[in-house]
Amino acid sequence: MNNDISPSLHFSYPFGTLQQIARDILDHARKGGASACEANVSDGCGLNVTVRQGAVETIEHTRDKGLSVTVYIGQKRGHASTSDFSPQAIGDTVTAALSIARHTAADDCAGLADAKLLATSFPDLDLYHPWGLSVEQAIELAQGCEAAAYAIDKRISNSEGATVSINTSQFVYANSHGFIAGYPLSRHSMSCAVIATEHDAMQRDYWYTVARDAADLESIHDVGKKAGKRTVARLGAKKIATCEVPVLFEAPVASSLIGHFTQAVSGASLYRKSSFLLDSLGKQVFSPDIRIREIPHIKKGLASCAFDDEGVATQERNVVENGMVQGYFLGSYSARKLGLQTTGNAGGNHNLIVENTAPLSFPDLLKKMNKGLLVTELLGQGVNGVTGDYSRGATGFWVENGELSYPVEEITIAGNLKEMLRGIIGVGSDRIVRGSKQCGSLLIERMTVAGH
Repeated sequence: MNNDISPSLHFSYPFGTLQQIARDILDHARKGGASACEANVSDGCGLNVTVRQGAVETIEHTRDKGLSVTVYIGQKRGHASTSDFSPQAIGDTVTAALSIARHTAADDCAGLADAKLLATSFPDLDLYHPWGLSVEQAIELAQGCEAAAYAIDKRISNSEGATVSINTSQFVYANSHGFIAGYPLSRHSMSCAVIATEHDAMQRDYWYTVARDAADLESIHDVGKKAGKRTVARLGAKKIATCEVPVLFEAPVASSLIGHFTQAVSGASLYRKSSFLLDSLGKQVFSPDIRIREIPHIKKGLASCAFDDEGVATQERNVVENGMVQGYFLGSYSARKLGLQTTGNAGGNHNLIVENTAPLSFPDLLKKMNKGLLVTELLGQGVNGVTGDYSRGATGFWVENGELSYPVEEITIAGNLKEMLRGIIGVGSDRIVRGSKQCGSLLIERMTVAGH
């Protein structure tokens, strides 16, 4: 793969210019009467190419830049942003933030992160790998990906397209404690979605891969083949009768369950009392053999960073140990609201890894389940974060005697997240890396499956 940066994918500004803009913002704010200030300045570019049925459907070049400023006058807060980097616009944006702050009520939890918690060391996390594809090369890759899907089976009759995406960005965060730091990032992906037809019935499925470094992406042929095989496997889908059975969430959708847990133990949900896991620190939430680690400094990690959105140093920690919650996800504001200390999670979590004392292979998970439902796709948004009630449309496969029996559709799976998390009785070794939460397939002891 060619790693020379094509001219269209160069940043618009040198990194030093972003640093100077951040310093100018802090200087404007200080002169305007702010007692504290923080600024974020970013610049990015990308290329997205989509091919459908062998023909180019879209070619999109993107260029994004922006700056945001948050000022504090005592404990009054004001925020403003712009995409204009001219000196006049920078000054006007700071002035707007100051004006907002002066008209805002004081909040005793507002303010910068504590200076003693800010990052002082910045390990090289290897997050920037520009991928210098020309448009022609990207088109060729997308066509090859889609062709690999079509080649799987003659019943694949249509396509929603294959897409190659290249994205690079750089940012600087600075605040009036004297902190200023930033770095470049890259994120590339390939995806394919196709449609198969049999006896007037159509099924669709997809596959995608994402990585910081293009060399770490799955091959175009593997992405296409997986999309094709998954689509064909869904042909002949049936409805099933309503039942209560074990449910296995396939790895690509299992991370959504960890996402619901993360949201429930995050600052805003906790201090607003809009979480089904209030006061869960030190309490059993998962089965005892489950551990969730947060590892912010994984090289090339999709959610790796040396510091969070407030400049607070990130640290490795166990969020869940022996099934018990060991820590929340807090930024400075939510931590103050809760009478706690920030966990370095302003902006979200960093590389959550779900582990089990005895992880099982996917075939072993099916055998352990014996009879039940394998979920491969979730539909709808029927999750109540306050009560934990869970009800979502799903498609997948019915499992008999530990083997896939036939595809199923038009079903709903329901339960309560408290019981579902406690009821995880198997974690797969088939961990997939597509974002900030990494886990293998998750087997839940029992859920209601609503069919006909």
